Amino acid sequence: MNSTFTRRKLLRTGIASSAALSLHHDVVCPAVLCNAAEQSKADQNILVVIELAGGNDGLNTIIPHSDDEYRKARPNLRIDRQQCLAINSDRGFHPALTGFASLLEKGMLSIVHGVGYPNPNRSHFESMDIWHSCQRKDQSRIDGWVGRFLESLPRQGSNDPPALHLGREQQPFALMSREIRVPSIQSLQQFRLRSNQSVNLSDAIESIAATPAPADNDLLRFIQSSTSSAISTSKRMEETRKQIPENSTYPKTPLAEKLRTVASLIASKLQTRVYYVRLDGFDTHANQPDAHAALLREVGDATEAFINDLQGRGEADRVLVMCFSEFGRRVAENASDGTDHGTAAPVFFAGGKIRVGEIGEIPSLTDLDQGDLKHHTDFRSVYATVLQDWLECESEAILNGNFSPLELFGTKTS
Repeated sequence: MNSTFTRRKLLRTGIASSAALSLHHDVVCPAVLCNAAEQSKADQNILVVIELAGGNDGLNTIIPHSDDEYRKARPNLRIDRQQCLAINSDRGFHPALTGFASLLEKGMLSIVHGVGYPNPNRSHFESMDIWHSCQRKDQSRIDGWVGRFLESLPRQGSNDPPALHLGREQQPFALMSREIRVPSIQSLQQFRLRSNQSVNLSDAIESIAATPAPADNDLLRFIQSSTSSAISTSKRMEETRKQIPENSTYPKTPLAEKLRTVASLIASKLQTRVYYVRLDGFDTHANQPDAHAALLREVGDATEAFINDLQGRGEADRVLVMCFSEFGRRVAENASDGTDHGTAAPVFFAGGKIRVGEIGEIPSLTDLDQGDLKHHTDFRSVYATVLQDWLECESEAILNGNFSPLELFGTKTS
């Protein structure tokens, strides 16, 4: 340590404060991310949620190309059988979803058709709040379904966060908890200590943090505790960053970068159970074809790269990816080469332990509700499946009701 760099100078210059780290403003406290070096390898199941914000057009994601009603409803937006990536003789993936098609071929993708909820609300904010909280607008909404799951976990010795949100956007309400604060981060690089030309900052802070503080100096003890945790976090994240292979096959897209970070955090042996990421842009009211294709390509390719990465690390069997949107689009296209807010849509799962193939049928295109698809699977049954059969907890209290799980795990269906 630079001997002239005293504790007093450290405090006066504020280097010991959280500003010494490039941490996102939503990060609660470095302490919750630490206690790393002595962590044992976690072996509990992990859930990774990919939120497709804006209302994904399910009918042009899993395409019923042989259905005459589909062809009539979408004279401009329809995608012909020859262009689709085949699932079976009646349905196919959007041609940009090569990532999902590949995962299905490898036995690592499941499609749950017709997911929604009664009396659908076509407002983005209200519908997403319903998915996040499992409550309607006229009910008290003080926490999210993931937050309630986190509260149900037994308190353990680890200081790792039980959940993490990656992204610049506002933290999803699904993670809201009355007892547990979930950090939001943008990247691993946020946890790196900034350089300083005049002093070895890392060594200086580490030395100051290790100096015994007077018993009556609560402020200094707090600073020492925080900086020790920050240093530990920074080193652990830097070690994790170095583990990423140079020849990584992740696409150069924002979602892929988030999932690459998640894979690295999983590899760093964090005992985090839930990771949450979001991809915006699915509100395709106009000029849908090119925009929708780009979005589907991003989510499919990023998810495939993530699963491939996990397989290479030997982690694919304990990670479940759930990909959902707040609603689908209307059956009929609009006059702007787009689609408007609708209702039911498919939910996708990826991982090494899922029941590969399709669960349920695409809702009827002739039995509609004011031009919208009728759902046949309540989204809370999807959550019940994840909570009970993957995260291994009772779902009734978390979901505020009893919902039957789906057969998502086990024997392959196709």
